[in-house]
Amino acid sequence: MTSILQNDLLIRAANGQPTERVPVWLMRQAGRILPEYRAIRAKLSGFKELVETPELACEVTIQPVDILEVDAAIIFSDILVVPEAMGLTYEMIESKGPFFPKTIKNKQDIDDLRIANPHEHLDYVLKAIQLTKKELNNRVPLIGFAGAPWTIFAYMIEGSGSKTFSQAKKFLYTEPVLSHLLLQKITTTTIQYLQAQIVAGADLVQVFDSWAGILSPSQYATFAMPYMQQIADAITTVPLTLFAKGAFFALESFNATNCKIVGLDWNTSPELARQLVPNKVLQGNLDPCVLYGDKSTIKKETENMLQQFGATNYIANLGHGVYPDVNKDNVKYFIEIVKNFKPNNI
Repeated sequence: MTSILQNDLLIRAANGQPTERVPVWLMRQAGRILPEYRAIRAKLSGFKELVETPELACEVTIQPVDILEVDAAIIFSDILVVPEAMGLTYEMIESKGPFFPKTIKNKQDIDDLRIANPHEHLDYVLKAIQLTKKELNNRVPLIGFAGAPWTIFAYMIEGSGSKTFSQAKKFLYTEPVLSHLLLQKITTTTIQYLQAQIVAGADLVQVFDSWAGILSPSQYATFAMPYMQQIADAITTVPLTLFAKGAFFALESFNATNCKIVGLDWNTSPELARQLVPNKVLQGNLDPCVLYGDKSTIKKETENMLQQFGATNYIANLGHGVYPDVNKDNVKYFIEIVKNFKPNNI
């Protein structure tokens, strides 16, 4: 599959192979930084309509490939499609974020959840991937993704975003057996979902543990890492990226899995990351707020990052998703700097 891609830089980098330059893409690259995205979004009833309409999801997935000239597309979706597929519906409230009218409180609530069949309950994502692969016409790879079990668990217990996720963490301490029961159910669903994305055409897949940093190292080792390990063991046919925001303490454990790529937030220095994850390709980790700066600032910070990571076993990205009020031209400039960076400058 990779040999027919016109631009296979990301695939080659993911597999540890030499590349002419550092590949680059951005988390949340399809979205509110682009006026073209906002024009489509303005015509719709809400965010979920965009996620659940394959033709529209395809269109906004391809927009950054055309406009920003990134080296990969990432399917436009949301990590919360998984709890919804399991039977726990969410709402996306404008300017506030996700909200679950019902949350998980006890064993009966967990028993009521299903292990989702991706072809039945997440078919709209699979159709969007199939359509996007066709429309991309092998220009760049397509990335699929899912939320990590702990992050999904946190939303299902808490019911919304939170600074502390104290209800979710309380559940880990007070109901450890039920916590593992729910985490396993999420994991089984997630594995089947990612495998279905690969069959539909995803060239790589990424697991986002957005709230990893809420946990202590011991909690992560108990309630998060075993389930990340299960996912890593199950995904073997395409490169897998594990990304745990705010959890540098998980990096050594990630290094021991068969994932190909480890994503990094901006709190971990390239030097430390290379020490903790010597066997993997690294991805990241520019602070998204750098993109608020002027061109000289963006150039300085980006080149500094590239110098530190080096040009091999590395994929340039931000340390988290691009923020919606960042100037599109600054994002494009960041991508240009990465593309113009030459390995012999190191």
